[in-house]
Amino acid sequence: MKILISGASGMIGRSLTSAMPNEGHAVGRLVRPGTTVLAGDVRWEPKSATVDVEAMEGADAVVHLAGASIGESRWTPQQKALIRSSRVDSTRLLVDAISHMRRKPRVLLCASATGYYGDRGDEVLTESSGCGNDFLALLARDWEGEAARASHAGLRTVMLRFGVILSADGGALPRMITPFKLGFGGRFGSGRQWMSWIALDDVIGIIRTAINNEEVAGPVNVVSPAPVQNAEFARVLAATLHRPAVIPVPAFALRVALGEMAEPLLLYSQRVRPERLIEIGYRFQFDDLSEALQAILAKS
Repeated sequence: MKILISGASGMIGRSLTSAMPNEGHAVGRLVRPGTTVLAGDVRWEPKSATVDVEAMEGADAVVHLAGASIGESRWTPQQKALIRSSRVDSTRLLVDAISHMRRKPRVLLCASATGYYGDRGDEVLTESSGCGNDFLALLARDWEGEAARASHAGLRTVMLRFGVILSADGGALPRMITPFKLGFGGRFGSGRQWMSWIALDDVIGIIRTAINNEEVAGPVNVVSPAPVQNAEFARVLAATLHRPAVIPVPAFALRVALGEMAEPLLLYSQRVRPERLIEIGYRFQFDDLSEALQAILAKS
């Protein structure tokens, strides 16, 4: 099978690009100007809405992971516009390109996020739960809406609603670990907010399953079946690192330090259930937070 991957230089993309050839698949990357082009790669430039459709021919699956980092810098109007364009506009471009292919891929997998649900307290959220109304929720709604155009054209389309991805190689975990190692770790705000986490190894396993299983379509919650509240996450992480978790970070301090993004990234509560994955019988490698963190940190 030939798999095209956008966002191949990101945390998920790197792992996926490495894992797929080991299973006999050919991998091509969607690459921007200035990037070294390897055999099977496809040139594209979302800013100018250009993509080499001819080079996409022969792809059996497209995995769209591209998007500007959400947590790298404060959400100025310009940064929010970049975050939105890098997801919504790039997805529109990719779906349009697929529509012009002579032989369509069998499946399109498009990244999304559990931010779709907004701040929902203790409510158990499944793929059928409604959308929130904050910036990230509306972004995810519109992002998925562009991907859904491929399904309207008859292409099996999967929206991967990623939770907090745990990996030593990127994402939120390395930044969480640092204060704990220094002895300053603790819960964020009240600590009662739910965190729906997933180990990177399971992310790759779920993507693999979604590519191969014809029954998988529409939104899929890519989270473990065992979400925890933030205070419990802090306790387990501290225990794994053999450090204390005694210094909470007040919500107001997070808001001062991070601005608008403090709420949806650190203080919102999302108790997400991977109902679709449970229905198809996906077997999680990690459904226990302590075991996941031990395995991840052992690798690092």
